[in-house]
This record gives sequence, C-alpha cells and structure tokens, in this order.
Amino acid sequence: MSAVWSAAWAAVRRRKLQTIVIGVVVCAASATLVMALGLLDASAAPFDRAFATQQGAHLAAAFDPAKVSEAQLKQAAGQTVSAGPFQQATVDTSTGEVFLGTLTVVGRADPGGQVDRVSVWQGRWATNAGEIVLSRTPGSVGRMGVGFELRLPGRPVLKVVGFAHSVTGSADAWVSPAQIGALQPNALQMLYRFTQADTAAQVEAGQAAVTAGVPQDALLGTLSHLTVKDKATSELGVFIPFLMIFGILGLAVAVLIVANVVSGAVVAGLRHIGMLKAIGFTPDQVMAVYLVMVSIPAFAGCVLGTLVGNLFAKPIVQDAVEGFGVDDLSFAPWVNVVAALGMPVLVASAALVPALRARRLPAARAISAGTTAHTGRALRVQRWLSGTRLPRSVSLGLGMPFARAGRSALTLASVVLGVMTVTLAAGVTMSMTAYNDAVRPHFTDRVELMAGPPQGGPAVRPQGVEAPAAKLSDAEDESMLRSLPGTTAVLAGTQLDAEVAGGTQEATILFYRGDTAILGPRVLTGHWPDGPGQVVVPSRFLNQRGLAVGDTVTVQARGNRTQVKIVGVVLTNNADEIFADWSTVDVLAPGARASFYLTQMASGTDRDAYTAAAKAADPGLQVLPPRDGSSSTAVIIIGAAVVLTLVLGAVAALGVFNTVVLNARERRRDLGMLKSIGMTPRQVTVLLVTSMGALGVLGGLIGVPVGIVVHQLVVPAMAHAGQADAVDILMNVYHAPLLALLALTGVVIAVVGAVVPARGAARLSIATVLHNE
Repeated sequence: MSAVWSAAWAAVRRRKLQTIVIGVVVCAASATLVMALGLLDASAAPFDRAFATQQGAHLAAAFDPAKVSEAQLKQAAGQTVSAGPFQQATVDTSTGEVFLGTLTVVGRADPGGQVDRVSVWQGRWATNAGEIVLSRTPGSVGRMGVGFELRLPGRPVLKVVGFAHSVTGSADAWVSPAQIGALQPNALQMLYRFTQADTAAQVEAGQAAVTAGVPQDALLGTLSHLTVKDKATSELGVFIPFLMIFGILGLAVAVLIVANVVSGAVVAGLRHIGMLKAIGFTPDQVMAVYLVMVSIPAFAGCVLGTLVGNLFAKPIVQDAVEGFGVDDLSFAPWVNVVAALGMPVLVASAALVPALRARRLPAARAISAGTTAHTGRALRVQRWLSGTRLPRSVSLGLGMPFARAGRSALTLASVVLGVMTVTLAAGVTMSMTAYNDAVRPHFTDRVELMAGPPQGGPAVRPQGVEAPAAKLSDAEDESMLRSLPGTTAVLAGTQLDAEVAGGTQEATILFYRGDTAILGPRVLTGHWPDGPGQVVVPSRFLNQRGLAVGDTVTVQARGNRTQVKIVGVVLTNNADEIFADWSTVDVLAPGARASFYLTQMASGTDRDAYTAAAKAADPGLQVLPPRDGSSSTAVIIIGAAVVLTLVLGAVAALGVFNTVVLNARERRRDLGMLKSIGMTPRQVTVLLVTSMGALGVLGGLIGVPVGIVVHQLVVPAMAHAGQADAVDILMNVYHAPLLALLALTGVVIAVVGAVVPARGAARLSIATVLHNE
C-alpha cells in the first residue's frame, strides 16, 4: 500500500494542472449540492421540529356559538385528542394608538395542554383581567414591549404581559377566559390532533369525524396544519427546484470532467504505466494508483465545497428558521455527509473506467506507445478538409476531435451542460423578471393618491404621517379627478383588514369602484365581481388555503361577518389579498368612503402639473410615490442564477482547457513538425482553438433546446413550490434573437477554455519539442 501511495502522490505532484482542475470542479459541484440539499432540509425541518415540540394542531376550526354549544363540540370530538372549545373574539385595532390589524383573540387559561402548546418566549401568560399576550415570532422586535397598554375605544384597557408563538397559528393574542367576555366573542375555537394527518385526505377525514355531530352550518372555517406548513415554507420552497437542478448539473459536469482528466492521464501516461508494471506493480496496484491520484484532490475539493455551500446557504434560510424559534441554523448531518463522502465516491466511480483500462494494458505495449504515429479517422478527415478552401490551420483543427472520439464526446457533453446551464439561468431570470413586473407593475402614466379623512372625521395616520382632512366628499373627489385635463381612467378603492374564519387567516379586502378593467389587477380565470358577496383572489390565496374558484369563505371585520364567493383568480403575488366590488363594502363597513384613487393620464400629460391640480382641488389628497417593484426573492434567485451560471460555465471551460492541454501534449511532435515547415505560433493557436470551437458550435446547438426543456420543467415546479400558478408570462420567455445569442455561448465556453493552453503550446520552440522526442 505504501508503494501505491508513493506513486499516486508523485503523480499528483507531477500533474499539478489536472490536480487543480479536479479540485476546483469537485469544489464547485459540492458547494452547489450542499446548498440544494441544505435548503431542502431547512425548508421543512424547523417547522416539523417546532410542530412536534409544541404538539401543534392538525386542524383548527371555528364554530358559530349561536348554532352549536360547547358541550356539543366536546361530545363531537369523541376520543380525538383536542383542546377547547375556547371563546374567540375579533378585535379591530384600526382606531387604536398602534395599528395591529384585525386580531383573533382567544380566551385560554394556560399555554399548555395536549394540543397547540403555545411557547411563551418573553414575559408570562395572561392570568388576570386586563392582561393580554400577543403572538409574535421568537426574537422579533416590534413597536411595543412587555408593559405596553393596548387602548381601543369601547374596549377594556389591556396590558401586554408577554409574547408567545403558536406553530399552528391558532390566535393573534390570548387573554384569560374571564377576560374574553368583555371583548365580545363571536366564535368558538377547537383544536384537534389526529392519528393520521400526513395528507390532505387524512386531515379531511379527521375533520369529517369530529364535525359529524355538529350542525352543518355551524362550522365557520378551518385551518389545516398542511396549509400552515406550506405557507411557512413556500418562500424557501421556490429555491429548491432551482438549486436542485443546478446541483445535478454540477454533479454531471464534475463526473464528465473527472472521467476526461483520468482518461487523458492514462493515455498521456502509457509509458509510465508500462514502467510501473515492469518494476513489479500488479494490475490492481496500477489501477489503485490512478484512483488514489484522483481521490486526493477530490477529497480536498469536497471538503472546501462543503464549507462554501454551508456558508452561502445559511443566510438564505436564517430568517425563516428564526421565525420558528430556532436560534442557530444547522443542516441535518446527512446533508454534509452526502456531500463530504458521496462526492469522492462519485469521482472515484467516474475514474474507474479509465483506471481499468490502465489495469489491462500489457507492459510492453504501454512502454512502446510513445513511438507510435497517429493515424486513423482524424488523418482521413484532415485530408478531406485539406481539399476545401479553408485555411490549413482551420482544416487541421476541425479534424483533431476525431483523433480521440471518446475524449471529444466527454468535452462536448461538458459544453452542452454549460450551454444548458446558461439557457436555463437566462430563462429563470426572465421568468422571475416577467412575473415580478406583472404582479408589481410600474407605470409612468399612473398616479396614486391617498384620500384624507372627511372633515370632522377621525384622524388617519398612514405610516405615522398625519393626513389633512378631505375637502371634498368621496363622489366629489372621483368626479374632480375625472374632470382633470389628461385623465383617461379613474379607480376608487378602500381596504379593510379582515379575518378569514378558521385560525389566524388574516387578509386585506380591497374594494374597487370605477375603471377596474383598465386599472384593476389582471383576471386570469373566472370574472371580476359583478355583485355583492363576490370576490376574486390571487392563486396563492387559493393554494395556501386549499380553496378553489366557486368556494365560499366567511370573512369578518369591524364586528361584521359575511360569506363571500370566490368567482375568479387575479394576477397578484400577495397571498393575503381579496378583491371585491364596491357593492360588498356596505356589508362589512357601511358608509365607508374611498381611501385612495388610482388614475391614468393621457400620453404627454405633465405629472407635476396634474398632481398639483388635484391637490389644489382637495388638499386632503396625498400623492403617493411610485411603488417599489422589487422582490427580495426575485433578487436572490436572479443573483444565484448569475453566480451559479458563472461557476458552472467556468467549470465547463475548465473541461475544455484540460482537453486542449492533453491534445497539445499528445501532439507535441506533430506541432513541432508543423512549426518546422513554416506554421506560425498564431496558426498553431488557431488550430487548437478551432478544434474546440467546432465542439462549441455543436454544443450550443444541442444545449439550447435541452435548456429550454429543463426550463419548462423547473419553472412550474418553482411556481408550485411558491404556491403560485405557472401562467403564460412565466413560460413564454425565449425569443429568436435570444436563442441565437444563447447558442453562441457554446463557442464562448470552448474558446475561453482553449485559448490559454493553445497559446502556451504555440510558444513552444521547435528545438524543445524535437529534443523531447
């Protein structure tokens, strides 16, 4: 074994270039693999750990106390592990000193129990009258602390005595059972844990069992733990298909390049193999020398790549992990084990075939291999090309890949994967950009104005800014805006923070009036609400709550409750938005006026003059700055696509680099003879670069369609993971000019990888080459 190690270590030191290539390639592949597997683990593991620790509820349900009693709910639960019923109230904080939205407040005696053990991470539980515990993710910093007094008109003063977190999301706040009566409860909450709840069908079966003895119309809404988990992990889930495909591509490129390097090392070291066998090395020892030679840089690159992968993946998931109460992010051991041990095994497997070839070679044949002249396909192709009008250096270069068909095939495959990576990354980038522009459009011809409160009405403080009182009524403001020179469309709207019955499913209802077809969100399926009780929602709203078009949900706001029917899906990204016609606002907030207006200006209208005229007519109108169209997720994905493309493109170029080095070393005598008969160094460079350029052209033609196919598979998976729909704007992003540019990336990868070793070979003097021979 010491002889094998000595020979392998000597080979590593002698073949520094191949050693560096293997180390860099394996490092890049390992880092990408760790990032993909780490995100896969981190996207679900924190939620699963917190859910198990807190005995989270598989189902949270809200019932109408006017139609079912607490005794009936307990009896219907039967032998199912449950908690409750708890009285539940909806508290609107829009009139308070601090706006907290619409709170679902539950009267609960203690945070423990068999179901949904609430984690109190700061302060204590509310046990006395006048106390409240607010739900907040562990470690988050808000505008209030323990001791803050929550004051609302017509409600008792409540002192914040603690902050807690429910992994189920069963409530926004908790008070003692004795206190809940003063908050005017309007529902009863039940929390259930089922024996089997891994799928939606099992949760539905459990729900059917526990509601069998309850009046059919008593159930207001439910919330499944699967919905909570999907919503909590959806942001990270977007990255998983994206990084997994890049991880697979990294592995494939690594295998190809390692096989190419070792195969080249065997061919270039035939005489060395023969000498090893001549001095007593057995065939198995010769094979072991090559496997150990590859494993040394592979192991070093794998260790470094694992560290780099952990370093870059952790910042992406840290925020999500903190939200589950996990202070320190650490991937499951299997993530690093797979990378640290699996990659060297994979590399050794890639090297096994050429190593077996070295094992089978007879010593006499190996020793005499260096004196054999090169003939065969390459020579015949070069002779045929010499009859064309191509320059001699180009015709010789085009025939060179045929000399080593296996090596050329491996190099071509790495170029194809490089082009496919660029094509995929470009498609993903354009898909993310197109989706972001569609859901967060930026229009230079639109003006958004916020309306102040009516004269004598309560003060409105958007983001802490005092708004002047409106001079005109709602109808007068809309009429005035329509009459301004340059106005082509006007949309009036107001929003209401509401609760979707069942758990803490808060949502913002946007009521629109006016030119909704022009200024409203794009309707993908169904139709815009055309009457009271109808709403449209984004696809994420449906997917995160397990709903569909045609379903009915119960919403409650400002002490009012109503049922609304989903009649369509609109293209927006916010999963907690509901869009309704103005006719529905009178049910939940009678007498409400428009709180904002959106106008469209004709082409050529001066924006400053237009807004000045609007403010002069009603000083209560505030012109809002254009909305920021950026998305942190889109920025991260696009940035990751660029980085990974550069990394894998560079790795593919390294494969070309290695091939040119091997070709130049094998053909040193041929190159020396060509230079001796008058070929210039520049022509030698052209010869070697052309040999790879031909593979680059072919790789571009193959890699682009393959990349498009992969894009059509990856992008819908990303959209599904993010709980959005893969609409046409995500898929139809490739166009003819772009495809032509993408096809050229194969040539770029090949030329970039070939030019340095080609120039090095061209600089060799004739005397040096012939002396070595």
